[in-house]
Amino acid sequence: MTARVSAELSRRGFMAGMTASIASLGLPDLARAQSAPAPVASQKAIVFKNVRLFDGRASALRAGMSVVVEGEKIRDVASGDTGAPEGAQIIDCANRTLMPGLIDAHAHIMMTALPIQVLMTADVGFIHLAASAQAEAMLMRGFTTIRDLGGPAFALKKAIDMGMISGPRIFPSGAFISQTAGHGDFRFTYETPRVAGRLSRSEEVGAAAIADGPDEVRRATREQLMRGATQIKLMAGGGVSSFYDPLDVTQYRPAELVAAVEAAEDWGTYVATHVYTPTGMKRCIEAGVKSIEHGQLADEATARLMADKGIWWSLQPFLDDQDSTPFPAGSASRVKQLQMYAGTDTAYRLAKQYGVKTAWGSDTLFDAKLASRQGAQLTKLTRWYSSAETLKMATSDNADLLALSGPRAPYDGKLGVIEKGALADLLVVDGDPIANIAVIEEPARNLRIIVKNGRIYKNILS
Repeated sequence: MTARVSAELSRRGFMAGMTASIASLGLPDLARAQSAPAPVASQKAIVFKNVRLFDGRASALRAGMSVVVEGEKIRDVASGDTGAPEGAQIIDCANRTLMPGLIDAHAHIMMTALPIQVLMTADVGFIHLAASAQAEAMLMRGFTTIRDLGGPAFALKKAIDMGMISGPRIFPSGAFISQTAGHGDFRFTYETPRVAGRLSRSEEVGAAAIADGPDEVRRATREQLMRGATQIKLMAGGGVSSFYDPLDVTQYRPAELVAAVEAAEDWGTYVATHVYTPTGMKRCIEAGVKSIEHGQLADEATARLMADKGIWWSLQPFLDDQDSTPFPAGSASRVKQLQMYAGTDTAYRLAKQYGVKTAWGSDTLFDAKLASRQGAQLTKLTRWYSSAETLKMATSDNADLLALSGPRAPYDGKLGVIEKGALADLLVVDGDPIANIAVIEEPARNLRIIVKNGRIYKNILS
């Protein structure tokens, strides 16, 4: 047996031998595992009839509609009863609302629920198991797609896409790229000076990549693309939860930002940057960054520049309320947090005033209770927007932002809309979310059906 295995490895190479060994154990072979499709949708068509339709774009519901799902996509959208394919499953929604699955454009699925102390010390296997549980919970809250902006989510994405576990579609960034002493540098001071070839804990697990200088930034960007990143995340300014950097500091020189932008563009995708201040935002925009994350300290000139350049502003409704991350009073993080909160109202006002393309994301970190309030965080947007505008932002608008990934987008079809040919990610909701968006805050009770990729994951419609 040993001689036979050795001969096979010599003849075909190590990877071929590994593939054969795995196959002999009855496990999926490596080639199929790398390119496995999403779980197979229902073998028969599904007809949702008698629905009030929110299609992801309109400002009002359309009553008396029917939607036909065949395979993983929407086959037809029609007024009244539509011709049902032979053998189709007919679901009478009794005038409930049918809408696209929700999209969270700024998530950290690997870091959502575990405290930062646990993330920095726990076995990486435990972190992945916790993230798996959060992925299923997120799908059951009606979030069928997320843009993950930092964290080792590649394996989780693959497991979801292969149907091993339930969870949302993931557009992963991989490790967030940070300069030394930047927002993504979570080393302790005793780990400095840095020794060549020695990685920090966050780098070892794929959560961060510390890179200084254009060449290192370019390499780090390409490594994430190699692993399957759909977009790149850079830290371009100070952060609330990081140890060393005040909120006002500007991170990465123009040449470093350009190196990441060019490497991403060579792969047909883009760079998103964590940044709060006008100086940092302007530097990112001039370097070619396409998506500004946060930006709560923006001024009018920066908002005008974003509108003129067509830059996306991925904002979060961070307020000093029940969903505030509980940093200790008087701590450096609490001081930075209050400084950032003070800019939220102004940021949304400027985004609306200048017509900046605006996305919504939760950016939940380190708190399982806060993670469970994902829908409630979305509904906070009604402080600045109508319910219809809020729902549009969390569906078709966020989908437009995801489309910037171009050929790196991992799913074939339109997201965030209900129209012929779009991917069948659907929610059947009790009540009218345009008249009362608060129904989104109680998904266990009000989300009667959850469909992703043409497959029903929840159906409690009686």
